[in-house]
Order: sequence, then structure tokens, then C-alpha cells
Amino acid sequence: MDLVVEDAPVTDFLEDTGRQFVRHLRQHPFIQRCRNRLATREEMDRFLVQHGKYGAYFTRYLCALMSNLPNAAHVARLAKNLAEEMGFGDDGRVPHAQLYADMLADFGLDPAGEDSYPETEALIQAMLTLCRQPGGAAGLGALCLGAEAVVAELYSDLLQGFIGCGIDSSRLGFFRLHIECDDEHAATMRDIIITMIEQDPSQRVIVLNAGQVALQARLRFFDGLSRRRIHG
Repeated sequence: MDLVVEDAPVTDFLEDTGRQFVRHLRQHPFIQRCRNRLATREEMDRFLVQHGKYGAYFTRYLCALMSNLPNAAHVARLAKNLAEEMGFGDDGRVPHAQLYADMLADFGLDPAGEDSYPETEALIQAMLTLCRQPGGAAGLGALCLGAEAVVAELYSDLLQGFIGCGIDSSRLGFFRLHIECDDEHAATMRDIIITMIEQDPSQRVIVLNAGQVALQARLRFFDGLSRRRIHG
């Protein structure tokens, strides 16, 4: 996917790019099957295991990004996101990793007992590499445009996949929580990106390129699930 970096206001640029990223993700055959409630239970279980392996690194992505941000105020804002992920936010919620682990246990799934697909490892490494880049723009592009900003629509489609398999949404609290709360997380990152680009317009290209890398890695992650649906 080739996006043109225009001289549009930064807010418009981020909103337009986010919509295009969401559209590309929702066009993937696996996500279409979920949205249409045609995915099999085996597919959804396979997704849960592999996504769990990716998600287990999420706090490390955030920590890597924060360690490369030069602005202390920006670090403090992202620290709030990190605290919520770990269950230390003001709402006192269960850590997100624990919510996911409880959901997997409810479904009788154990990621530790399953191998990571090459596409899963590639997604993990892509996110870690981008978040470790100096200055923070690449990490913000990856985590905002390539992750947090697409969560609400993506997880909404995934929920339909589970419902199509006869799974009650009450057992999918992890996904429902992220549909509700990750808009705020994405907004925090968008605010930081806007400030960075307004101070240095060259950061726009870095943010966009990193977002595209993260997007393509996630699409290949879905490709891996689809190939195994067909071949094994």
C-alpha cells in the first residue's frame, strides 16, 4: 500500500491514514470471514494463541518506545497507558495480560504449548525494532497507526467471528475492554505525534513509514492464519 504524504494538517493526515489502515485490515480474508461470522472455531482458537504471543510483548513495545522519547512530558503520558495495561490505572482494573490469560484458560488454550508461526515472530520483531528507533517517531507510528488506532474496528470484527462460533460475548472481556478503551490510548499517541510533526515536519514521513511496516507485518500475520486454515 502506497500512501502519499501530503501537506494536509497533521490531524487530517493522521485521521485519513488511520482510516486507510483500518480499511486494508478489514479487507483481509480472515477478517472478512470473522465479520461475516464464517470463521471456524479452529481458526479463532489459532488466532487467540498466536495473538497471545504477540500481545505478551505489548508492555515491552511501550517501554521501548518510552525509552526513546526525548520529551519527558510525552513519556509521562504514555506511562499512564502502560499503567493501565498492567492494571495500575485509576480504574483498578485487572492487568490486560491477565485478562487475556484468563480468557485463554476459559477456552482451554495454552500458548506456551504451541509454536509461534514465523509470521507471528516477524510481527513481534517488527514492532520491537520500530519502537527501539531513536527519537520515538517510528515507535509512535507503529503503535498508534499500526496498533492502537485500528483496535476498535478490528476487534469488533473479531468479536463477530467468535459470536459466529457460538461463543457468548461475556467470555470475551479482553476484546470488549479494548474496543472501549483503546481510543483513548490512540488519542494520547496521536497528540504526541501531532506535537512532534508540528515541531519537525520531517517526522511525518517516519511516522507514516513505520505505520506501513507495522500494517504489512500484521497483514502477513493474518496470512499465516489463513494459510494454515487451508493447508493444516
